[in-house]
Amino acid sequence: MAQIELGAGDLLDRRGRLAEAGWARKEARRYDRAAIAASPLRIKEWDYYCVLAGDYGLSAVVADNGYMGFLSVVWLDFRTPSVTVESVITPFPLGRMRMPGSADAGDIVQDRPRLRLAFRHTPGGRRLSIDCPGFAKGKGLRGVIDLAQPPMDRMMIATPWRGAPKAFYYNQKINCMAASGEVILGGETYAFRPDRAFAVLDWGRGVWTYRNTWYWGSASGLVDGQPFGFNIGYGFGDTSAASENMVFHEGVAHKLDQVTFHLPPPSAAGTYDAAPWRFSSNDGRLEMTFEPIIDRAETTDLKVIRSIAHQVFGRFSGTAILDDGRKVAFTDLLGFAEKVENAW
Repeated sequence: MAQIELGAGDLLDRRGRLAEAGWARKEARRYDRAAIAASPLRIKEWDYYCVLAGDYGLSAVVADNGYMGFLSVVWLDFRTPSVTVESVITPFPLGRMRMPGSADAGDIVQDRPRLRLAFRHTPGGRRLSIDCPGFAKGKGLRGVIDLAQPPMDRMMIATPWRGAPKAFYYNQKINCMAASGEVILGGETYAFRPDRAFAVLDWGRGVWTYRNTWYWGSASGLVDGQPFGFNIGYGFGDTSAASENMVFHEGVAHKLDQVTFHLPPPSAAGTYDAAPWRFSSNDGRLEMTFEPIIDRAETTDLKVIRSIAHQVFGRFSGTAILDDGRKVAFTDLLGFAEKVENAW
Protein backbone atom coordinates (compact mmCIF):
# COMPACT_ATOMS: atom_id res chain seq x y z
CA MET A 1 0.00 0.00 0.00
CA ALA A 2 1.19 3.51 -0.77
CA GLN A 3 2.21 5.53 2.28
CA ILE A 4 1.85 9.22 1.42
CA GLU A 5 4.00 11.42 3.65
CA LEU A 6 2.51 14.89 4.00
CA GLY A 7 4.26 18.22 3.93
CA ALA A 8 3.17 21.38 5.72
CA GLY A 9 -0.12 23.06 4.93
CA ASP A 10 -3.74 23.50 5.92
CA LEU A 11 -5.63 20.39 6.92
CA LEU A 12 -8.86 21.41 5.14
CA ASP A 13 -9.46 23.08 1.80
CA ARG A 14 -11.79 26.00 1.08
CA ARG A 15 -14.79 23.66 0.93
CA GLY A 16 -14.07 22.30 4.39
CA ARG A 17 -12.83 18.97 3.05
CA LEU A 18 -9.60 17.17 3.78
CA ALA A 19 -6.96 18.75 1.55
CA GLU A 20 -4.85 15.59 1.36
CA ALA A 21 -4.74 12.23 3.12
CA GLY A 22 -1.51 10.84 4.49
CA TRP A 23 0.87 10.68 7.44
CA ALA A 24 3.78 12.62 8.92
CA ARG A 25 6.36 12.46 11.70
CA LYS A 26 5.31 15.82 13.17
CA GLU A 27 2.34 18.18 13.26
CA ALA A 28 2.48 18.94 9.55
CA ARG A 29 -1.08 20.20 9.01
CA ARG A 30 -2.91 23.19 10.50
CA TYR A 31 -6.30 22.40 12.03
CA ASP A 32 -8.90 25.18 12.07
CA ARG A 33 -12.30 24.35 13.54
CA ALA A 34 -13.79 27.36 11.73
CA ALA A 35 -12.90 25.77 8.37
CA ILE A 36 -15.10 22.71 8.98
CA ALA A 37 -18.15 22.47 6.70
CA ALA A 38 -20.12 19.89 8.72
CA SER A 39 -22.63 20.37 11.53
CA PRO A 40 -21.10 21.18 14.95
CA LEU A 41 -22.97 18.13 16.25
CA ARG A 42 -20.64 15.90 14.19
CA ILE A 43 -17.36 17.49 15.32
CA LYS A 44 -15.31 15.48 17.82
CA GLU A 45 -12.25 16.84 19.60
CA TRP A 46 -10.28 15.17 22.41
CA ASP A 47 -7.00 14.97 24.29
CA TYR A 48 -6.38 11.61 25.96
CA TYR A 49 -3.34 10.83 28.11
CA CYS A 50 -2.38 7.41 29.43
CA VAL A 51 0.54 7.11 31.85
CA LEU A 52 1.68 3.61 32.87
CA ALA A 53 4.18 2.97 35.66
CA GLY A 54 4.69 -0.77 36.06
CA ASP A 55 2.28 -1.82 38.80
CA TYR A 56 -0.22 0.99 38.25
CA GLY A 57 -1.28 3.66 35.82
CA LEU A 58 -3.57 6.56 35.12
CA SER A 59 -5.48 7.92 32.16
CA ALA A 60 -7.35 11.17 31.73
CA VAL A 61 -9.40 12.61 28.89
CA VAL A 62 -11.10 15.85 27.96
CA ALA A 63 -13.45 15.61 24.98
CA ASP A 64 -15.87 17.92 23.20
CA ASN A 65 -17.98 15.59 21.06
CA GLY A 66 -20.45 18.22 19.91
CA TYR A 67 -23.60 16.96 21.57
CA MET A 68 -21.67 15.78 24.65
CA GLY A 69 -18.73 17.01 26.69
CA PHE A 70 -16.78 14.36 28.54
CA LEU A 71 -14.18 14.42 31.33
CA SER A 72 -12.80 11.25 32.82
CA VAL A 73 -10.00 9.94 34.99
CA VAL A 74 -9.14 6.23 35.29
CA TRP A 75 -6.91 4.56 37.88
CA LEU A 76 -5.41 1.19 36.98
CA ASP A 77 -4.00 -1.24 39.53
CA PHE A 78 -2.23 -4.11 37.76
CA ARG A 79 -1.52 -5.99 40.99
CA THR A 80 -5.14 -6.51 42.08
CA PRO A 81 -5.99 -6.14 39.14
CA SER A 82 -8.70 -3.46 39.14
CA VAL A 83 -9.98 -0.34 37.40
CA THR A 84 -11.64 2.69 39.00
CA VAL A 85 -13.31 5.37 36.88
CA GLU A 86 -14.82 8.80 37.52
CA SER A 87 -16.52 10.63 34.65
CA VAL A 88 -18.44 13.85 34.12
CA ILE A 89 -20.75 14.43 31.15
CA THR A 90 -22.09 17.81 30.03
CA PRO A 91 -24.71 18.33 27.29
CA PHE A 92 -24.05 20.08 23.98
CA PRO A 93 -20.76 21.92 24.49
CA LEU A 94 -20.60 22.50 20.69
CA GLY A 95 -17.06 23.89 20.79
CA ARG A 96 -17.35 25.86 24.02
CA MET A 97 -14.72 23.65 25.67
CA ARG A 98 -12.25 25.45 23.38
CA MET A 99 -10.04 22.53 22.55
CA PRO A 100 -6.71 23.76 21.13
CA GLY A 101 -6.16 23.63 17.40
CA SER A 102 -2.62 22.32 17.85
CA ALA A 103 -1.10 19.48 19.84
CA ASP A 104 1.93 21.71 20.42
CA ALA A 105 0.26 24.83 21.81
CA GLY A 106 -2.73 25.76 23.91
CA ASP A 107 -3.66 24.55 27.37
CA ILE A 108 -6.80 22.73 28.50
CA VAL A 109 -8.31 23.59 31.87
CA GLN A 110 -11.67 22.09 32.82
CA ASP A 111 -13.09 22.72 36.28
CA ARG A 112 -16.19 20.83 37.40
CA PRO A 113 -17.39 20.27 40.99
CA ARG A 114 -16.55 16.56 40.83
CA LEU A 115 -13.49 16.65 38.62
CA ARG A 116 -10.81 19.19 37.73
CA LEU A 117 -8.40 18.45 34.91
CA ALA A 118 -5.64 20.62 33.47
CA PHE A 119 -3.34 19.70 30.59
CA ARG A 120 -0.68 22.39 30.23
CA HIS A 121 2.44 22.87 28.15
CA THR A 122 5.71 23.38 30.00
CA PRO A 123 9.25 24.04 28.72
CA GLY A 124 10.31 20.73 27.21
CA GLY A 125 7.13 18.88 28.07
CA ARG A 126 3.64 18.82 29.52
CA ARG A 127 2.01 18.86 32.94
CA LEU A 128 -1.11 16.92 33.92
CA SER A 129 -2.98 18.14 37.01
CA ILE A 130 -5.86 16.10 38.39
CA ASP A 131 -8.17 16.64 41.34
CA CYS A 132 -11.16 14.36 41.95
CA PRO A 133 -12.32 14.63 45.60
CA GLY A 134 -14.98 11.92 45.37
CA PHE A 135 -12.92 9.37 43.45
CA ALA A 136 -13.32 5.70 44.50
CA LYS A 137 -16.36 6.33 46.70
CA GLY A 138 -14.84 9.25 48.53
CA LYS A 139 -11.20 8.18 48.79
CA GLY A 140 -10.23 11.04 46.53
CA LEU A 141 -7.52 11.26 43.89
CA ARG A 142 -5.20 14.15 43.15
CA GLY A 143 -1.83 14.50 41.55
CA VAL A 144 0.56 16.28 39.24
CA ILE A 145 2.53 14.40 36.60
CA ASP A 146 5.16 16.02 34.38
CA LEU A 147 5.83 14.50 30.96
CA ALA A 148 9.15 15.05 29.22
CA GLN A 149 8.90 15.70 25.49
CA PRO A 150 12.35 16.18 23.99
CA PRO A 151 12.60 16.63 20.21
CA MET A 152 11.27 13.36 18.78
CA ASP A 153 9.03 11.96 16.06
CA ARG A 154 5.35 11.25 16.50
CA MET A 155 2.54 9.68 14.48
CA MET A 156 0.36 12.15 12.56
CA ILE A 157 -2.33 10.98 10.16
CA ALA A 158 -5.10 12.64 8.15
CA THR A 159 -7.83 10.14 7.25
CA PRO A 160 -10.95 10.65 5.06
CA TRP A 161 -14.09 8.52 4.69
CA ARG A 162 -15.30 7.21 1.36
CA GLY A 163 -18.72 8.60 0.48
CA ALA A 164 -18.61 11.25 3.22
CA PRO A 165 -16.63 14.20 1.82
CA LYS A 166 -17.11 16.42 4.89
CA ALA A 167 -15.84 13.73 7.28
CA PHE A 168 -12.19 13.42 8.32
CA TYR A 169 -10.03 12.41 11.26
CA TYR A 170 -6.86 14.30 12.14
CA ASN A 171 -4.91 12.37 14.74
CA GLN A 172 -1.56 12.67 16.50
CA LYS A 173 -0.06 10.10 18.85
CA ILE A 174 2.97 11.11 20.92
CA ASN A 175 4.61 8.09 22.56
CA CYS A 176 7.52 7.56 24.93
CA MET A 177 7.09 10.63 27.13
CA ALA A 178 8.89 9.87 30.40
CA ALA A 179 6.73 10.72 33.42
CA SER A 180 7.64 12.07 36.84
CA GLY A 181 5.46 13.12 39.75
CA GLU A 182 3.01 11.53 42.14
CA VAL A 183 -0.65 10.67 42.56
CA ILE A 184 -2.33 10.45 45.96
CA LEU A 185 -5.24 8.00 46.12
CA GLY A 186 -7.04 7.67 49.43
CA GLY A 187 -4.01 8.89 51.37
CA GLU A 188 -1.56 6.53 49.65
CA THR A 189 1.10 8.07 47.43
CA TYR A 190 2.04 6.51 44.09
CA ALA A 191 5.28 7.68 42.51
CA PHE A 192 5.81 8.08 38.77
CA ARG A 193 9.53 7.83 37.99
CA PRO A 194 10.99 8.57 34.53
CA ASP A 195 12.97 5.33 34.46
CA ARG A 196 9.79 3.25 34.47
CA ALA A 197 6.76 5.50 33.82
CA PHE A 198 5.86 6.53 30.28
CA ALA A 199 2.93 8.31 28.67
CA VAL A 200 1.16 8.51 25.34
CA LEU A 201 -1.00 11.39 24.10
CA ASP A 202 -3.87 10.66 21.75
CA TRP A 203 -4.80 14.03 20.20
CA GLY A 204 -7.83 13.78 17.93
CA ARG A 205 -9.84 16.31 15.93
CA GLY A 206 -12.38 15.55 13.24
CA VAL A 207 -15.82 15.02 11.80
CA TRP A 208 -16.88 11.41 12.22
CA THR A 209 -19.50 9.34 10.48
CA TYR A 210 -22.18 7.74 12.64
CA ARG A 211 -21.06 4.07 12.82
CA ASN A 212 -17.42 3.10 13.26
CA THR A 213 -15.22 0.37 14.68
CA TRP A 214 -11.58 0.92 15.51
CA TYR A 215 -8.65 -1.11 16.74
CA TRP A 216 -5.80 0.69 18.53
CA GLY A 217 -2.70 -0.47 20.33
CA SER A 218 0.06 1.48 22.07
CA ALA A 219 3.04 0.88 24.33
CA SER A 220 6.03 2.89 25.52
CA GLY A 221 9.02 2.06 27.67
CA LEU A 222 12.72 1.33 27.68
CA VAL A 223 14.31 -1.49 25.69
CA ASP A 224 18.03 -2.02 26.30
CA GLY A 225 18.00 1.37 28.04
CA GLN A 226 16.62 3.25 25.03
CA PRO A 227 13.12 4.73 24.54
CA PHE A 228 10.98 2.35 22.50
CA GLY A 229 7.29 2.21 21.68
CA PHE A 230 4.74 1.78 18.97
CA ASN A 231 1.37 2.92 17.69
CA ILE A 232 -0.80 0.49 15.73
CA GLY A 233 -4.39 0.64 14.54
CA TYR A 234 -7.01 0.44 11.81
CA GLY A 235 -10.71 -0.14 11.23
CA PHE A 236 -12.35 3.16 10.23
CA GLY A 237 -12.09 5.60 7.37
CA ASP A 238 -10.24 5.27 4.09
CA THR A 239 -6.65 4.36 4.94
CA SER A 240 -5.52 3.77 1.34
CA ALA A 241 -3.14 6.77 1.56
CA ALA A 242 -1.55 5.80 4.87
CA SER A 243 -1.83 3.65 7.95
CA GLU A 244 -1.14 4.83 11.50
CA ASN A 245 1.33 2.04 12.22
CA MET A 246 4.71 3.18 13.54
CA VAL A 247 7.54 1.98 15.75
CA PHE A 248 9.48 4.56 17.77
CA HIS A 249 13.11 3.94 18.71
CA GLU A 250 15.38 6.53 20.31
CA GLY A 251 12.97 9.28 19.23
CA VAL A 252 12.86 8.24 15.56
CA ALA A 253 9.71 6.95 13.85
CA HIS A 254 9.87 3.86 11.64
CA LYS A 255 6.84 3.54 9.36
CA LEU A 256 5.03 0.22 8.99
CA ASP A 257 2.39 -0.80 6.46
CA GLN A 258 -0.59 -2.82 7.75
CA VAL A 259 -0.85 -4.47 11.20
CA THR A 260 -3.53 -7.04 12.05
CA PHE A 261 -4.95 -7.68 15.52
CA HIS A 262 -5.56 -11.42 15.98
CA LEU A 263 -8.04 -11.37 18.85
CA PRO A 264 -8.89 -14.55 20.76
CA PRO A 265 -12.54 -15.40 21.37
CA PRO A 266 -13.99 -13.48 24.31
CA SER A 267 -14.32 -15.23 27.65
CA ALA A 268 -17.62 -16.51 29.02
CA ALA A 269 -17.98 -13.11 30.70
CA GLY A 270 -17.59 -11.37 27.34
CA THR A 271 -14.14 -9.92 28.08
CA TYR A 272 -10.81 -10.22 26.27
CA ASP A 273 -8.54 -10.70 29.27
CA ALA A 274 -8.49 -14.50 29.44
CA ALA A 275 -6.27 -15.49 26.50
CA PRO A 276 -3.21 -14.05 24.72
CA TRP A 277 -3.55 -11.86 21.65
CA ARG A 278 -1.30 -11.87 18.59
CA PHE A 279 -0.28 -9.07 16.23
CA SER A 280 1.41 -9.26 12.84
CA SER A 281 2.31 -6.86 10.04
CA ASN A 282 1.98 -7.63 6.35
CA ASP A 283 5.56 -6.47 5.75
CA GLY A 284 6.92 -8.86 8.39
CA ARG A 285 8.44 -6.04 10.44
CA LEU A 286 6.32 -6.39 13.59
CA GLU A 287 5.40 -9.64 15.32
CA MET A 288 4.04 -9.57 18.87
CA THR A 289 2.10 -11.44 21.48
CA PHE A 290 0.11 -9.72 24.22
CA GLU A 291 -0.67 -11.05 27.69
CA PRO A 292 -3.79 -9.27 29.02
CA ILE A 293 -4.07 -8.10 32.62
CA ILE A 294 -7.23 -5.97 32.68
CA ASP A 295 -10.08 -5.53 30.21
CA ARG A 296 -11.55 -2.11 30.84
CA ALA A 297 -14.87 -3.07 29.28
CA GLU A 298 -17.67 -0.52 28.95
CA THR A 299 -21.03 -0.78 27.19
CA THR A 300 -23.31 2.21 26.68
CA ASP A 301 -26.71 1.97 25.02
CA LEU A 302 -28.72 5.19 24.86
CA LYS A 303 -30.46 4.00 21.67
CA VAL A 304 -29.21 6.85 19.47
CA ILE A 305 -25.74 6.70 21.06
CA ARG A 306 -24.21 3.26 21.55
CA SER A 307 -20.70 2.08 22.39
CA ILE A 308 -19.08 -1.28 23.07
CA ALA A 309 -15.50 -0.73 24.20
CA HIS A 310 -12.77 -3.13 25.28
CA GLN A 311 -9.53 -1.40 26.26
CA VAL A 312 -7.28 -4.21 27.39
CA PHE A 313 -4.10 -3.48 29.32
CA GLY A 314 -1.25 -5.96 29.41
CA ARG A 315 2.30 -6.72 28.28
CA PHE A 316 3.67 -7.04 24.76
CA SER A 317 6.57 -9.25 23.70
CA GLY A 318 7.98 -9.58 20.22
CA THR A 319 10.29 -8.11 17.60
CA ALA A 320 10.29 -5.00 15.43
CA ILE A 321 12.47 -4.34 12.40
CA LEU A 322 13.56 -0.72 11.99
CA ASP A 323 13.91 1.11 8.66
CA ASP A 324 17.63 0.32 8.51
CA GLY A 325 17.03 -3.40 9.05
CA ARG A 326 17.99 -3.57 12.73
CA LYS A 327 15.85 -5.91 14.82
CA VAL A 328 14.65 -4.82 18.26
CA ALA A 329 13.44 -7.54 20.61
CA PHE A 330 11.25 -6.56 23.56
CA THR A 331 9.66 -8.45 26.44
CA ASP A 332 6.80 -7.53 28.79
CA LEU A 333 6.39 -3.99 27.44
CA LEU A 334 3.41 -2.47 29.27
CA GLY A 335 0.68 -1.02 27.09
CA PHE A 336 -2.83 -1.62 25.82
CA ALA A 337 -4.84 -2.78 22.84
CA GLU A 338 -8.47 -2.02 22.23
CA LYS A 339 -11.50 -2.71 20.09
CA VAL A 340 -14.23 -0.07 20.13
CA GLU A 341 -17.56 -0.12 18.29
CA ASN A 342 -19.42 3.19 18.23
CA ALA A 343 -22.68 4.59 16.95
CA TRP A 344 -22.25 8.26 17.81
